[in-house]
Amino acid sequence: MHPILSDSRRLLVYIAAWLMTGIFIARLLVAADLTNWTYALLFALPLALLCGFLASSAYFVCRSLPIHQRSFSTAVMVFAAAAMISGLGWLGICYGWNKTLAAASEDMPVLNMSPHLSVLFFLAGFASYLLALLAFDVYIAFHNIREAERREAASRLLARDAELQVLRSQIDPHFLFNSLNSISALTAIDAAAARTMTIALADFFRQTLAIAEQEKISLKEELRLCENFLAVEKIRFGKKLMTEMQIDPEAGHALIPPMILQPLLENAIKHGIRNLPKGGTIRIHALQRDGWLHVSVRNPVAITPANSTGNGLGLSNLRQRFFALYGEQARVSWQQNNEEFILEMALPFERDNNE
Repeated sequence: MHPILSDSRRLLVYIAAWLMTGIFIARLLVAADLTNWTYALLFALPLALLCGFLASSAYFVCRSLPIHQRSFSTAVMVFAAAAMISGLGWLGICYGWNKTLAAASEDMPVLNMSPHLSVLFFLAGFASYLLALLAFDVYIAFHNIREAERREAASRLLARDAELQVLRSQIDPHFLFNSLNSISALTAIDAAAARTMTIALADFFRQTLAIAEQEKISLKEELRLCENFLAVEKIRFGKKLMTEMQIDPEAGHALIPPMILQPLLENAIKHGIRNLPKGGTIRIHALQRDGWLHVSVRNPVAITPANSTGNGLGLSNLRQRFFALYGEQARVSWQQNNEEFILEMALPFERDNNE
């Protein structure tokens, strides 16, 4: 749709601008002693409005010749030809309108369309249309850039949502199957523990569903989800699994993407704690500093890693997810020594104002 004709506010501003142009033309005619104010306004105002609407057609000329499909020489020829046709057309309209006014008002001094004045009218029409072509060309270029950015943002949003759904579809069944197997085993030897584990499992999935549609949640909410997850896992692993959380009070109010810590804990248990005869402690530290949220997750690992496969959250997947949300602003890094695996995250601090 036309950016001016389809918008009433823009159209009113556009008409007002051309009316002012008409008044300016009338002022020049009077200053040159070519006619009086009455005839100058009757002559210039309708012509200025008509010139404005002729100039608006330059939008369609630019649209018919996309920037990425034209060469410089083609653009020069098309724009020059369109501006020349517009200038000649406007000159002809000026002659016709001048004769019409002369026939309708015999007592007023009409314009003498001398060759000099005719050239000026032609140049005015030519220049007006050429400027309109350049202005609409710039507008279309910026509009295309904005549309490309909008499509890219929409694509990134869809990719992020699809990625999150894939992660959930990977994590939930894996954790659920292990938990159900544990509950099945416990029913025969410890019914109370089986009941406790069932309740903890239900609480975990209830909270998972509650945050499923949220783009970001507070770190406190994520930690509550992790506590429900760990409550289930501690029944499975007993004293082998211990946790330590050091959370800065301000960091607890930080907004983060949902389900970024819970999968890391699952991986820490699966690839670390489970393979250690005596188990170990998973440590989560979070603090807010200089406008950034820093989170680290540490877990012990076996010196000789056991062969294990899984479909938990891939670390590279986490990095891609952060890139989709924060671009180059977020950072995820990890390292492993002989006894410990360390993952560190840094992302812009956004405070949850609802808390």
